[in-house]
Amino acid sequence: MRLPVSHPPVSHPTVSQLPVAGPHLSYRHGAALALIGLLVLSSCGVPNAALTPEPVATDLNPDAALNALSGTKLSDAAARSRVTAAGIPVVSSGNCSTRSVSTCTSLEQIYSGTIDGIITLKQASGCALNITGGTEVGHASGTYSHYNGYKIDTSLSTCINAYVTSRFTYIGLRGDGAPQYKSAAGNIYAKESNHWDILYY
Repeated sequence: MRLPVSHPPVSHPTVSQLPVAGPHLSYRHGAALALIGLLVLSSCGVPNAALTPEPVATDLNPDAALNALSGTKLSDAAARSRVTAAGIPVVSSGNCSTRSVSTCTSLEQIYSGTIDGIITLKQASGCALNITGGTEVGHASGTYSHYNGYKIDTSLSTCINAYVTSRFTYIGLRGDGAPQYKSAAGNIYAKESNHWDILYY
């Protein structure tokens, strides 16, 4: 008569019982241990996503939100086509559009938000407008400048003068003495000697 053979219970190692990777373990062993660790954590209900840290944002651009509102940069041809279609001619004393020449009026690399702004101004005011200054050289420098695509000039007229001064809020004189008006949207209109210098945010 054969007696039944009893076998000792089989136990599985816990995470704390797994060998620790060290100099005596090969790269393959280390990789295997890492995989086992992930499997054990997964079996405990820890989602894989929780094992991957969220990326930390660094070197944030403080002007990112403003740039997003300003839109995208346009070529001179694209910007000129849009304002022309809206009935706004582009004029210059040099009758040219070369950005590197101050007597030209260029719209190269102007923001689409600036173009939208001048078109909206024409539609809202009902005034005849033109563009006498864009991104060409010769204007004051600065972050929110003509050259960087945020500003545009339009000639003074009885119609647009009355519209800006009656609809927008007077905020005082600019450093050069130009009176400034601010729209509800935050755009700033400075009245210079022969044109409105408009900053579109």
